[in-house]
Amino acid sequence: MKAVLLTGHGGLDKLWYREDVPMPVLEQEHVLVRVSACGLNNTDINTRTAWYSKSVEQGITEQAVKQGYEDSNDTDASWGNNGIIFPRIQGADVCGVVEAVQGDTGSSLIGKRVMIDPWVLDGNKPGDTSKARYLGSEIDGGYAEYTTVSRRNIHVIESDYSDAEIATFACAYGTSDNMIERTGLSNGETIVVSGASGGVGSASIQLAKIRGATVIAISSEEKAPSLYKLGADAVIDRNHSDLESEIKRAAGGEVDVAVDVVGGELFTILVNSLKQGGRYSSCGCISGPMVNFDLRKLVYRDLQFTGATIIPQGSFGRLVQYISQDKLKPILAETWPLKDLAKAQESFMKKRHIGNIVVTI
Repeated sequence: MKAVLLTGHGGLDKLWYREDVPMPVLEQEHVLVRVSACGLNNTDINTRTAWYSKSVEQGITEQAVKQGYEDSNDTDASWGNNGIIFPRIQGADVCGVVEAVQGDTGSSLIGKRVMIDPWVLDGNKPGDTSKARYLGSEIDGGYAEYTTVSRRNIHVIESDYSDAEIATFACAYGTSDNMIERTGLSNGETIVVSGASGGVGSASIQLAKIRGATVIAISSEEKAPSLYKLGADAVIDRNHSDLESEIKRAAGGEVDVAVDVVGGELFTILVNSLKQGGRYSSCGCISGPMVNFDLRKLVYRDLQFTGATIIPQGSFGRLVQYISQDKLKPILAETWPLKDLAKAQESFMKKRHIGNIVVTI
């Protein structure tokens, strides 16, 4: 079959397009999916470049996307701080059609258009996060004509959206929903969203509005009109000289919740914008993982900090329901053919787009 193989950590030259890759073996209680589209996400680039390694302290840059990180350590270069087995087929955001099912049940899935929950949890202990695996990281994913996954991770999708549009949802919207859910955001509260024009950020605007919140988005000035259309109540230029004051001005005071994909210097600004008892949740730190923080702000202002990576069982079903009910809008920025995955990643890192970039198979 056609596939792009990640042959090791490093630059774009580690992505090899091949047309002679063996078909995946269909295991018991697994499903074979013919992939039609697969979304591109930061996790693909982070894994390839080894940015997850503890030895890397800088943010994600265009140069690193092309060349990788020289100071990385391959033994802890995945999201779970373990090594990756190469070659690996990446790609977590799969939309496709079920071709075959291995097992006594599930034949009714054959021919159905489906989404795949990329978090593969342990069948006996789904709450044991130490056993969690991610599609395209610990197991092969969707940058190929076919992929296989446990039947538990298959979700039939009923929607008028195209395959490419469906492939914008799984990683970004699932991550955002998990991040917001961990803050306990409720109707009438105010939330500030960093990196609001990216996949997770634009999803967060929509998911926060579903929960009845007032949304303050941080992004570049030229992207503001698009973010207002998504439901943002205020958009703040990320280059403003006093972001903290601008956030508080837009909120009419301090905010209840901050969700962050940027990190770096923005971390302290977001935390300082929270009211007493406010909640901060992060799913990434593309601007840089290292911060300087006064712990007294956490302790004496009764703040709550959460990290959001592994999505618990049942959450993906909620996301699929939102899509089926047309409560969420796909934001398809660009499509690229599978053979041009490297070019798609270069375009992704220029950050000129809003929403998600998708590879079509």
